[in-house]
This record gives sequence, structure tokens and C-alpha cells, in this order.
Amino acid sequence: MLLGKRSKWADRVFGCFLYIFMIGMGILTVYPFLNVLAISLNDSTDSVRGGIYIWPRKFTLENYRTIFQYNQLFTAFQNSVLRTVLGTILGIISASMLAYTLSRKDYFARRFVSFVLVLTLYFSGGMVPVYMLMRDLHLLNSFWVYVLPGLVNAWNVFVLRSYMDGLPYSLQESAKLDGASDWTIYWRIILPLCKPVLATIALFIAVAQWNAWFDTFLYNSGKEGLTTLQYELMKILQNTANSGGGQSQLHNQDGAQSMQVSPESIRMAITIVATAPILVVYPFLQKFFVKGLTLGAVKS
Repeated sequence: MLLGKRSKWADRVFGCFLYIFMIGMGILTVYPFLNVLAISLNDSTDSVRGGIYIWPRKFTLENYRTIFQYNQLFTAFQNSVLRTVLGTILGIISASMLAYTLSRKDYFARRFVSFVLVLTLYFSGGMVPVYMLMRDLHLLNSFWVYVLPGLVNAWNVFVLRSYMDGLPYSLQESAKLDGASDWTIYWRIILPLCKPVLATIALFIAVAQWNAWFDTFLYNSGKEGLTTLQYELMKILQNTANSGGGQSQLHNQDGAQSMQVSPESIRMAITIVATAPILVVYPFLQKFFVKGLTLGAVKS
């Protein structure tokens, strides 16, 4: 009886400690984002004083107005959205088609193709050979340089193939007996069963496409119509960083100088602008994302 009471008391103490620990971890996770949001919503000149934590001292939207008046920002936003949508859709389709092929036990070259894909995970040609390849493929100063080079990602293919290997092969055999073609099996049987892992891969691809800016710098920096949001925000960061700890000026769409801004406030506003779209999309994919992360955790 005494042992049972001690056990219950120990469970309660452990539960309280666990709750306190999780609350602390939650605060440590949320606080940086709240701090960035507070500084981005605070008056630019007042932010130089510091001392802003989770609530703006002088609320204003001027930092965001300054950013959205920046040259090429609307065009850059359109290009970023377009490359994210196209890159994600085409990346999922191409990776899932290759994964389905490699999951087929009757595919004679599955080991060779898998070996070649594994090599791409460990070895890369380097920046200069890749640039020369893009040039020879006539992808420089082209929108498709954002999409085509990343169509097939080896890691995504292996994750999808692992999930497909866990599906009952009898489903494919039954479909073949009913006269279904390989395309029908892939499109109407395999893909619907792969929604969790597809959502996980889609989120990874979308985040990578949305955050990419270096490919714009390498391949399309000379063409303003192909600029992307992250590249333009990076240039704003450079302009504000060059001003040191003081204030700098940005140019609006008419070419005139806008109000003086604090580099710190602009950096925080840029961080929110770059992060917000992913935060909006994530709740819709969270259910499938969690399932995708637990693939292979339990073996039946």
C-alpha cells in the first residue's frame, strides 16, 4: 500500500517536472519569433534604443510599408510564388514516378539506378561545373533554372520508395489482374496511399524553393524580371547592413528615397515577410507532416 502511494507521488512529481520543462521549451521556442515580430512593428528610430522584448514600444507599420515600396518587390514575390508552386508540384511528380519505378521488384535496373542516386548524395560536381552545365543547357537568364535542376532529389526519392515498399504488393497484383496499366496503378492506387509522405516531401521542397536566393544570384542576377523575393530581401539586408548601426534609406517604386529606417527594424520586418507564407501553409500540412516523419517508427 505504501509502495503504491510512493509510486503515485513520484508519478505526480515527474508529471509536474515534465510540464514545467515543456512550458520552458515552448517559451524558448516562441520568444525569438515574438521578439522579431515586436521589433518589426516598433518605430524604426525608437528601436535603436533597444529594450524591446515581446511587445512593441511604439507601434507602427512603417517598416512594412518601406519594404513593400522597394523596387521589384512585387515582381520578386510573383516569381517566388510561381517557382515554389511549380517546383513543388513537378518535384513531387518526378520524384514519386522514379520512386514507384524503383519500388517495382520486376524492374531489372533498380539497383544500378539506386546506386547512381546514392552517389549524388555524397559527391557533387561543384559550383563551376554546375554553372557551365546551366549555361550549356541555355538555362541562364531563364525562369526554368529555378525548377528543372531540382526536379529529382535523391533523398526525396528514397523516402518515397521506402514508403512505397511498405505498401502491400498484392494491391498492384490485383490491379494487374483487372487489366490496370502501370500508369493507372501509379496514379490511382499508389499516389492516394502516399498522401502523408507526399505532404512531407512537398513541405520540404516548398520551403527550399521559397528560401532559395543563391541560384538567382548565380544565374539570373542580370535580369530584373526574374528576381525572387529572397534575393531582393537579401539586397535590402545588404543595403541596411552597409549603414552600420545608424539609419539608412531605401528607394520606393518611383525611384525616390523613402523615409530613413533602422537596419535592425528592417531586418526583423524582412524576417517576418519571408517566414509568414510558410507559417500559413504549414497548419494545412501538419497532420500529414507528422505522419510522414513517423514513417518506419513502428513495424507491424
